[in-house]
Amino acid sequence: MTLDFPDLLQLIDERSAAFRAAVAAAPSLDARVPSCPEWTLLDLVRHLGEGRRKWAAIIAAGPAETLPDPSVWASEMPPADDREALNAWLAESAGQLIGALREAGPDRGCWAWWRRSQSPRTAGAAARHQLQEIAVHTYDAQLTAGAPQPLPEEVALDGVEDFQFTCCATTTPWPHEPVVVEYHATEGRSWRLDLSEEGARVARQAGPAAGPAAGISVTGSASELVLFFYNRVQLDSLKFEGDPVHIERLIDWDPGI
Repeated sequence: MTLDFPDLLQLIDERSAAFRAAVAAAPSLDARVPSCPEWTLLDLVRHLGEGRRKWAAIIAAGPAETLPDPSVWASEMPPADDREALNAWLAESAGQLIGALREAGPDRGCWAWWRRSQSPRTAGAAARHQLQEIAVHTYDAQLTAGAPQPLPEEVALDGVEDFQFTCCATTTPWPHEPVVVEYHATEGRSWRLDLSEEGARVARQAGPAAGPAAGISVTGSASELVLFFYNRVQLDSLKFEGDPVHIERLIDWDPGI
């Protein structure tokens, strides 16, 4: 079961507030982000604020094959030494995204970078993926401030499925021998990723799987799984059975979503 659209909007607001709180708690915006070492915390702030304004413009533009002109979402970020202004700028960025999503509704089409996945190119799918981006970057900010927290359970469970349906599912042929990868959240949800010459297809797994046995099965909390998908934790921090080469190949694969 996926999150309802109003729930997605509420959680985007909550995770955005959590991000701002983590930034406010950090002693310095010059601190390196351990999970994104090429960025300082200020770089992360810029990325999250500008990115939400960009997606607000994308969603407001409706169905499109190209991105809106960058001038539509351009905004000057306040100086780093003005924490209050930075906080207000971030809050406004989140507000623009939520407002555009609410105005569009879940079924309206919009530009999206995914084309061959199992996720539709709609405002609802964009909201779902935006929640995950904000949630993972909130973890990054908390980690930088020295107080990382697991992703909230409902966010993480939806995040496992969003990553599989949006970032993994594709009609691009799998370049190796066919294999099945299973993911099991300790909260009681499971997913099966079938990789073959027909591409990558994802299905929720409610019971014993039909078809070939998994080449590798990975188990962890939903938060751990999402953080693994986004390269915040490594495979050896989770429980797995099978050959890790399948995961290595999956990570190295560029499926052209």
